[in-house]
Amino acid sequence: MAFRREKYVPRGGPSGGDGGDGGSVVFEATSQENTLLRFRYDREFRADRGRHGEGSNRHGRSGEDLVLLVPAGTMLFDEETGQLLADLAEPGQRLVAVHGGRGGRGNAHFAKPWHRAPKECEPGKPGEEHRLRLELKLLADVGLLGFPNAGKSTLISRISAARPKIADYPFTTLEPHLGVVSADGTPWGRTFVVADLPGLIEGAHKGVGLGSRFLRHIERTRLLAHLVDVSDANPRDPVRDFEIIVAELAAFSAELAAKPMIVVATKLDAATTPEKLEKLRQFTAGRGLAFHAISAATGRGIPELVRGIADALDRIPRARPPAEETAPVESTSPEPSDTP
Repeated sequence: MAFRREKYVPRGGPSGGDGGDGGSVVFEATSQENTLLRFRYDREFRADRGRHGEGSNRHGRSGEDLVLLVPAGTMLFDEETGQLLADLAEPGQRLVAVHGGRGGRGNAHFAKPWHRAPKECEPGKPGEEHRLRLELKLLADVGLLGFPNAGKSTLISRISAARPKIADYPFTTLEPHLGVVSADGTPWGRTFVVADLPGLIEGAHKGVGLGSRFLRHIERTRLLAHLVDVSDANPRDPVRDFEIIVAELAAFSAELAAKPMIVVATKLDAATTPEKLEKLRQFTAGRGLAFHAISAATGRGIPELVRGIADALDRIPRARPPAEETAPVESTSPEPSDTP
């Protein structure tokens, strides 16, 4: 509330300016981020507040929006209702998750011919406040899965530039890793993204071992590569290993268990007897699944496997966005082209 008081302006009248609007909290997907780790330690985010209006009809400055960068593939849920608000699957997509408050009106708005010196002013409206849950599902074409120490990390380090931790004990991989693979060996050839997941064991869907919390990362994949250890050091039956992992997939999600799959027998360099390999080969043939046998240590069979994966991806259409009802998502990415 303010009144104009100048030497040569008699009865200047009300001159209180409006307050500025508060900033909003915006989530934006980017390819420069790959984890949600920062949100584990920073739990509260506030946008900039609007500034007060001033005399001489000066409008207060609006607060700046707070833009939070998240990896592409992040899903935002309302913590209270569980509703999916947005699926930021593509870099550049934005969601205004929390809107800022509206600035109040100064007393200049309330001047009337019959009320020339109003002392009324309107306070601003508070901004929104929401409690959100963020969930990341990696965007990959192929998901590597299998028992611990099946050779997943060694394989992804051999076919891509990813460098996960590799050791001779179970559960070496504690978080998913992504690697870009060139199928044809040329920069302009076919490429695809592979996700290496921590190992699964029987009862993973009940929380045994590392549990199945990492399986959400392959829900977006188009193809599953199931690695089975056929070396002499593995005392288990390879067919039984395959059935256990498939059962865990089905327990987690029927849609995940129905994804196209290829079976990869690993560690041929440590297999002195062919019985396990042949048994697994015959079993997969009976199920109509593509089969490859490799040794990531020596490189045997890896070029054929990479080309086989690329050929399989050529026959599988790309995944479509989920069908859940979501809030409108603003996209700041360039205009889409016909090139996938």
